Amino acid sequence: MDEMMTPLGLAIAYAVDLALGDPQWRFHPIRLMGRLITAFEKVLRSSPFSRTGEKANGVLLCGGVVLLVYGIAWAALAAAFRAHEYAGFCLALVLAYFTISARALGDAAQAVRTCLAAGDGAGARGRLAMVVGRDTAALSRKEVVRAAVETVAENTSDGIVAPLFYLALGGPALGMAYKAVNTLDSMVGHKNRRYRAMGWASARCDDAANFFPARLTGLLMVAAAFITRRDWRGAYTIMCRDARKHASLNSGYPESAMAGALGVQLGGRSSYHGVLRHTARLGEEKQPLTGQSIREAVEMMYCASALMLLLCLLCRGALA
Repeated sequence: MDEMMTPLGLAIAYAVDLALGDPQWRFHPIRLMGRLITAFEKVLRSSPFSRTGEKANGVLLCGGVVLLVYGIAWAALAAAFRAHEYAGFCLALVLAYFTISARALGDAAQAVRTCLAAGDGAGARGRLAMVVGRDTAALSRKEVVRAAVETVAENTSDGIVAPLFYLALGGPALGMAYKAVNTLDSMVGHKNRRYRAMGWASARCDDAANFFPARLTGLLMVAAAFITRRDWRGAYTIMCRDARKHASLNSGYPESAMAGALGVQLGGRSSYHGVLRHTARLGEEKQPLTGQSIREAVEMMYCASALMLLLCLLCRGALA
């Protein structure tokens, strides 16, 4: 099964994502995962249980979904490779492609920027609402830009670096298992009344899965800042100084590195489902947050992503 994700397959999957983006397909594996999670949660909630029982059910939900997704992907790949080497290669390529989201992230951020440039604040907030969890209806122009830059930074880790890391480490089956963890966290890993206990295991699993990739993303951001002639020293300094201030165990690393590279300040007040939250300030406001900040963040994302692909190819090549 080592040949499931060859360097060539990984490179092609990344190139296909850049060319085509993420298809809006009803049978997209991530959408199927979402349906599986919803159905499994419904079964687990069908009987009354205590808070302790709810946490136990959350462990079952997380473990069951991740193991099932991994098992299905592994079995499908094994069957495809048994049928023919090229069939296995093609299926591995397709599954890898579905785990990477560079083009979708870049397009979503650029759509927000385009609306802002056209003076369409409502359109920008609407576009932003499609890719962030916070409330966007009352955001000012500056807050829209901040949210977009933060999302690009955070999702460089979650949507690109981490998937590439797990694809290189364990092939498409492990890559799909990571996407299951990430989807679980986005659906049930919330600190509200409904999911505080049920989603605890999924949130902790996501923290663990992203622990190394998030820190690697921060370093890749520093390298990307150097290559794109931005403030790489500031990116490294701010990351070391501010990353641990973030409420998230992992998000602070890519976000603070991005803030330092662009010379902007991220973090502050945000509203989630009507609940106001104050997050730590990351970076220093050397430059104002404008539509240009979004463009620069997207450039940083693509550069860091390319560096991660190169790193994965070198590692896979060395192990081949």
